[in-house]
Amino acid sequence: MAHWLMKSEPDAYSIDELELDVQEPWDGIRNYQARNMMRDKMKVGDDVFFYHSSCKVPAVVGLAKIASAAYPDPTQFDPEAKYYDPKSSPDNPRWMLVEVAFVRKTKRAITLKELKAHPGLSDFRLNMRGNRLSIFPVSKEHWDIVLSLE
Repeated sequence: MAHWLMKSEPDAYSIDELELDVQEPWDGIRNYQARNMMRDKMKVGDDVFFYHSSCKVPAVVGLAKIASAAYPDPTQFDPEAKYYDPKSSPDNPRWMLVEVAFVRKTKRAITLKELKAHPGLSDFRLNMRGNRLSIFPVSKEHWDIVLSLE
């Protein structure tokens, strides 16, 4: 079983919304590296840190699970959708998504500031400069350290 971190802007989609929805397609990913990870690496049952980004206090705020295999993101085909891609077609989709299921909120928000300060997380991908990916793998060691901070 693999571990992942998925970033979401709380104004766009929050852990509270995932809790209400229970399970939701993780649509709108328009980065080839992130798409490839969803398509080729993520498996049903993998663990996910739900991370609120681009907000006043960025933080790990919840846990989720990958709930589906990757499949074409339908928003790429809809000209009215925010994530429409005119170069994509149902016969040759460019963009994939996985569904994510709510597990629980963390006992408290584990802030980016705390994550950066922890010596065991010095090489945690979230703490590295230039890490703009919205999805990335998390090692078992880093997973356990982050959970210990609850």
